[in-house]
Amino acid sequence: MKFILTSFLFFSSLLMAETRLAVLGSGTPNPDPERMGSAYAVIVNENAYLVDFGPGVIRRAAELSSNWGGEIDALVPANLKYAFLTHIHSDHTMGLSDFLLTPWIMGRNEKVELYGPKDLKSMAENILEAFKSDIDYRINGTQPANKLGYKFNFHELKDGVIFENDDLKVESFRVDHGGLEESYGFKFTSADKVIVFSGDTGVSETLEKYAQDADILVHEVYSYAGFLNKTPDWQKYHKGHHTSTLELGEIAKRVKPKKLVLSHILFWGSSPDDIYKEISSVYDGETIIAKDLMVIE
Repeated sequence: MKFILTSFLFFSSLLMAETRLAVLGSGTPNPDPERMGSAYAVIVNENAYLVDFGPGVIRRAAELSSNWGGEIDALVPANLKYAFLTHIHSDHTMGLSDFLLTPWIMGRNEKVELYGPKDLKSMAENILEAFKSDIDYRINGTQPANKLGYKFNFHELKDGVIFENDDLKVESFRVDHGGLEESYGFKFTSADKVIVFSGDTGVSETLEKYAQDADILVHEVYSYAGFLNKTPDWQKYHKGHHTSTLELGEIAKRVKPKKLVLSHILFWGSSPDDIYKEISSVYDGETIIAKDLMVIE
């Protein structure tokens, strides 16, 4: 009887699970006001797990939250406490101070959990040192601020499982982002979905292994037509650090994700339709051009 009851509860939780992907930032280092820096949230059982925290991450989360006219309670800033970083480039990290401080100011009263390359620890420590006077005033002045919600626990990435709880399991794996060796992708596995994030990368066999048959593959991409117009030095850089539309189409044919989400897009004068056409010339599966505030189920 105990086994039957346990099994019933387990399968009931599977039926109730609803994993969603929120695009909080689909941009690149280019300061496009329509696209914030790289940032996403995997939402499981009303908990949010951030992947990257580019500039604008907390404002975008607030836009989707129930406090600011949206429908996702998990993205109320004070509820944000988990974050996973693919690599330390500024367009993926400039929202770190916002993530550490703003939700605390809004009432978060527990340490956040930071998962990332080893340099993330010193980055977070130095941010708190830079804002020391602000933090001290909020705690010791007339504001009723708590003494915990801006602090963090750091967890260095490795190849393999880095996090697991009742919501999901997270695996990290190295990708090929030029000479930046501490560059990772992530595989999130919940009861009802597998979501894989490429991070910034060129063509990566390791990524393909982790992304095989994923429900959602979020992959960076650049316009091949735009690439042809770049100078040789920039072509060399982008070829070694990023993935073209045509290369990604071939990857998707091998990996076979249910949904391919193109993000961190280097348009270089191309339109979203142009990007879609380049991918579609190689790959005929479901392809989504990411936009900020998009929620994918």
